[in-house]
Amino acid sequence: MKPIVKIGVIGGGLMGRETASALARWFVLLDRPVDVSLTAVADTDPGALDWFRQVPGVSLLTADYRELLASPDVDVVYAAVPHDLHEEVYTATVAAGKDLLAEKPFGIDLAAAQRISDSVRSSGRFVRVSSEFPFFPGAQAVFEHLRRDDIGDLLEVQSVFLHSSDLDLKKPVNWKRKAATCGQAGVMNDLGLHVVHLPFRLGFHPVSVYAQLQNVVTTRPDGRGGTADCDTWDNATLHTTLANGAPMRLETKRLAPGETNTWRVEVLGSRCGVRFSTKEPKTLWSYRDGGSQGWIRQDVGHKPSYPVVTGGIFEFGFPDALLQMLAAYLAEREGRLDGRFGCATVDEAVMSHRLWAAALSSHSSHRAVDF
Repeated sequence: MKPIVKIGVIGGGLMGRETASALARWFVLLDRPVDVSLTAVADTDPGALDWFRQVPGVSLLTADYRELLASPDVDVVYAAVPHDLHEEVYTATVAAGKDLLAEKPFGIDLAAAQRISDSVRSSGRFVRVSSEFPFFPGAQAVFEHLRRDDIGDLLEVQSVFLHSSDLDLKKPVNWKRKAATCGQAGVMNDLGLHVVHLPFRLGFHPVSVYAQLQNVVTTRPDGRGGTADCDTWDNATLHTTLANGAPMRLETKRLAPGETNTWRVEVLGSRCGVRFSTKEPKTLWSYRDGGSQGWIRQDVGHKPSYPVVTGGIFEFGFPDALLQMLAAYLAEREGRLDGRFGCATVDEAVMSHRLWAAALSSHSSHRAVDF
């Protein structure tokens, strides 16, 4: 019998529902590290809580997340709340003796992230931060290629996350478009950990950054017949320099024409290189030196780190990546990661905030700044 980990969700919105869906598919994992049960959900919106009434095993639905944290039927908390609530909710979670899978960006700014990190360290609880896209098989193949192969001299790195939904100017304002709730870093807070998770894990740490930030859509409908200010960055392009002098470009964009939801990474070396995009979820591109120049296309299929019943011929998608991330979190919590790629760490989340703070400084001064 595998141990059963009892999970509570704080924040019953989009990602709370996606997590419940992934946990409901837990049995498809062929070598799952533990078994799981979703037991409790907290959200201030009664309508959001109503959705979870259909989920088997949920015995506590509450508007007060403190009631969830006090429950003996919760071992691990997944928290998906607006950025301005991260510090309050995350520190309360670890203080209550619960382990935590936290949503990015892990605090509204660098100071908050550092305070959360201090509380995690003093609590001794197991905490990781959500970043699903590196768990696509193609992204995992990139990681294994670069961990295993001698790429020669590192030439350049690109990691990007592109949305286009904000091109719809009729889209009403929400909390992610307000600095008070999203943070001054804007789109970098929203999408940034996705683009640095894999590079940071590979040891690609910038020494300087030059940032170009855009706030293109400054007002949106407020949903009540009027308009509201949007004071967060819509697009961010960070031109960073690595220790060996190689450039690493990081892009997070809500205004990217033609891109519904695309995560892409490319690493080029003098001897070999590799790239992957969720736009082609079954395809890995690579090259090796040897005279003639050309990229090799490999069909990676549905072959994740944690095997599932799904046939390898099928395409992998976001719900699959979320399931893999949850498996990695719980495997590492059990001490059974076994060399596999793990979730973003607290230190990596704090490092990302340091980078966003440097980017804000760079943009305001119109110069590259040290990182």
